[in-house]
Amino acid sequence: MIRTFVSFGLVALTVAALAGCSQEVQTGEGGKIVIGVIAKSQSNPVFQAARAGAEDKARELSRTLGRPVEIQWRTPNQEDAQKQADAVEKLAAQGVHGIAISCSDASKVTGALADAIRNKNVVVVCFDSDAPASGRMAYFGTDDRSCGIQVMRELVGLMGGTGKVAILAGNQTAPNLQARVAGVREEAARHPGIEIVDAYYHKETPQDAVAKVEQVQGSNPEIAGWAMVGGWPLFTDNAIKWAPGAVKVVAVDALPSQLKYLESGHVQLLLAQQVYEWGARSVEMIVDRIVHGKRPPVEREIAPLLPITADQAAAYAKNWQKWLPNR
Repeated sequence: MIRTFVSFGLVALTVAALAGCSQEVQTGEGGKIVIGVIAKSQSNPVFQAARAGAEDKARELSRTLGRPVEIQWRTPNQEDAQKQADAVEKLAAQGVHGIAISCSDASKVTGALADAIRNKNVVVVCFDSDAPASGRMAYFGTDDRSCGIQVMRELVGLMGGTGKVAILAGNQTAPNLQARVAGVREEAARHPGIEIVDAYYHKETPQDAVAKVEQVQGSNPEIAGWAMVGGWPLFTDNAIKWAPGAVKVVAVDALPSQLKYLESGHVQLLLAQQVYEWGARSVEMIVDRIVHGKRPPVEREIAPLLPITADQAAAYAKNWQKWLPNR
């Protein structure tokens, strides 16, 4: 049986006053706890799963605490770091108690986050893509450099240690994707038979990703492997034009649409991020801080990637019936 998430218990810690991030939030006995959630884009299914995780956890905590926990979803339709920063400012001005955010561009949201923490006592947790200079309480998600290394290591094995590789890299300004690309290059350098053609960036929509893959493969037919540090083109049908197995593919994430490519043989391995837990765990950490005064046991809580192969695809797909039952 495939385990789809790792359980993380909270350790009771004495909370010390830290410079610039005291975050002593007072909500009142039995008062509503309001948490803003800002992902990168509405159109990306991984963030839809994160939203489901956040909302499910809020309902669970509302029952166990006997006080309402409300999620305010403030994610832009398409990636836009400035809109994320604007959303942070508006949420803080409205008096939310916490914000969970996946940062499209840390440099553009750090100031707004730092102001919300310092001047409004908002508890901030980053998921998926971090803004460590903001003073946020914690990060939950993938270790991105290790993710890139794992993607390339798996691809090298599938390619028999030789051949040309293209990196599909998403948004060039996203720090998490920059780190993944660096990890891919680092691992590739350990294998003399592997040549990186280039890293290719694009808007994080399925249409833009498919167009980029078609353009690059058409211009470089010698490419024998794709290291996809995000699964963007696989979020739609008929994205891969070559015959199954003709080009080896390792991609991050394992959404239902991606699992079909495993089953068809067009993709050899998916590395599933714990996308539902991005939302659930972020909300859990924020509420635990607000209600119990606890900080998480570590500042960076890393969720391991889960390798999914073709023979595991059907079993893993059952998780999505729970996470996104209407999709």
